[in-house]
Amino acid sequence: MSTLKSRLRGQSKRITGPRAAILEILRKHPHPLANKEIFSEMPAGHCDLATIYRSMHLLERMGMVKRFDFGDGVARFELVGENDDGHHHHLVCIRCSEVVEVDECFPEEIEREIAAKNRFKGVTHKLEFFGICPDCQ
Repeated sequence: MSTLKSRLRGQSKRITGPRAAILEILRKHPHPLANKEIFSEMPAGHCDLATIYRSMHLLERMGMVKRFDFGDGVARFELVGENDDGHHHHLVCIRCSEVVEVDECFPEEIEREIAAKNRFKGVTHKLEFFGICPDCQ
């Protein structure tokens, strides 16, 4: 947690109570959380939902969290480690919303081939898989 606070200080940002609480909540969860989920984990009266939204936008701009879209119109956020680019994928159950991190990724050659074929530069990708988990089958 002290490393996360140092990253905030390093970019001349204050470590407010809500920001520290958000970082702690995200640190404890292995999967991305929506703003409302973060808010529900906050101690009562600690901050309002608007503060969560503002804080998440700030943390995303700073590269401390990464935003994920699981196709339901709800942004979810996950903590990004200091020496981590945050690049990974998820498998999401379409019935219960269970999320599993997927370590496998496409080889860089595929990205380069797609970029070259379409004359793009700086190509990256985000990929989420959807299906039905064993418990919901």
